[in-house]
Parts: sequence; C-alpha cells; structure tokens
Amino acid sequence: MNVIGYVRVSTSGQAKDGYSLAYQQDEIRSYCQEQGWNLQDIFTDEGISGAKVDEDALEVDRIGFQSMLSALATRTYNAVVVLNTSRLWRSDIVKVLVHREFKKYGVDVKSIEQPTYSIHKKDPSDFLINGLMELLDQYQRLEIALKLGRGRNKKAQQGGYAGGRAAFGYKARKGHKAIEVNDRQAQAVKRLFDIREQNPNWTLSEIAFQLNKEGYTTQQGKQFTKVQVKRVLDRREFYEGQYQYGGITATGLHQAIL
Repeated sequence: MNVIGYVRVSTSGQAKDGYSLAYQQDEIRSYCQEQGWNLQDIFTDEGISGAKVDEDALEVDRIGFQSMLSALATRTYNAVVVLNTSRLWRSDIVKVLVHREFKKYGVDVKSIEQPTYSIHKKDPSDFLINGLMELLDQYQRLEIALKLGRGRNKKAQQGGYAGGRAAFGYKARKGHKAIEVNDRQAQAVKRLFDIREQNPNWTLSEIAFQLNKEGYTTQQGKQFTKVQVKRVLDRREFYEGQYQYGGITATGLHQAIL
C-alpha cells in the first residue's frame, strides 16, 4: 500500500504535547514499516497553531498541506498517515474540508493513535457540518458569479470585451480590453455579407454553399451551414462596431469589420 505522511506542530505544541516534528516523523516511519506500507514522503507544517481557512477559496491555508494535495493529484496513494487526526484538523469546518479533499483523491486517513479511524465512517455531526459546507459552497459560487457578472457588465458598457468565446471574425487575447480582428475569418465575414447584398433572394443554405465553394471555413475549420450563416448575419451591428453583451449595447472598442 502506497502512503504519504503528514506532520504538523505549533511552537507551543512541541513543548506542551511533546509532538515534535522529529517524533511524529519517527513514529510514522516505524508504523509504516510495521504495517508493511510503502511510505513515499512526509509533508510538514511547522509553527502553525490549528489551521487557517481561506474563506474565499474554502480550503485549508497551510503550505505543507497544500503541497501534499499537489502530490495526491499527481500520483496514486492509498492513505495519509498521521500521528493523530488533530495533526490534520482541530475544528469541524477544517475536518470537513480535509475530508472533501481526501475523498476527491480517493485516499483515507490512517491515524497511529486512532487505528480504527476512517474518513468513510459516518459521524452524526458530519451530516450537519457537511450540510453547512454545501450551503457555503453554493453561496461562494453565487457570490463569485455575481462579482464576475458586475465586472463583465461594466466592461460591456464601456464597449470592451466582457468574456466568453470571441465572435467569428475576431480573437481574444488575455489581458486585452478589446477583441482583435482575425484576418482570415474577417475575410469570410465580409464575403458573406457581400453575397447577401449581391443575391438578396438567396436562401441561407445557398449562401453557405457559395462560401464553401470559395473555400471559406468556420472557426472549427469546417464547412458553413445555414445555422452559421444566420448567426453571422444576425450580428451585423456587432461587425459594424457595436459591442453587445447580455442585453447591453455600446460603441465597441473593437475594430469594425464591415
């Protein structure tokens, strides 16, 4: 069985409890050897009393603990070995956060001083705490969505790129306020509107056929269909320089194609 160890101690805890880092590490190595487990590594948090919780990310704010999670994400382990569960958590909220992360990676907790402990055993208090955590997760997602929505609406009102996939004919670059013209796709947009103006009675399928015949392709490099043709035609104001997002229309910062 492949396992990793975790030790934590506060400055005061070393003197009070006698749980020095060296003591915990020696106990974990000896225990794993007795059990015949393959101990891969031991992660350490020193000088930390209890556990800080990042309230925005809803995660345990410990460097050693986060390094251990990174290791769990890259390799397959069966368990995390600790001297006792208080090395991982002292409060219910941290307990639930630790359980959540360990279950994500399919690992259990093996406690030397609590040999029967398992995160898969149900405790009555867990139901209450887990329910509260689910509510906190939902609240966090809604709060983030609200903040993102406000920011995007403000960008849109100023005519800037508010996120999402850039419309056909344009490309978005990270850190840029406005989308930029994609020259190859822009040629297809111009040609599409030219065909429409020159042949006002043509159906959408006929326009698509002509574009395909001339070698133009969609964003995915595929042939045009009437659906893609209609999507481009419906965005004429956008291609003329108006930025539209979620019901907001403003003079765009992007370069007009038409």
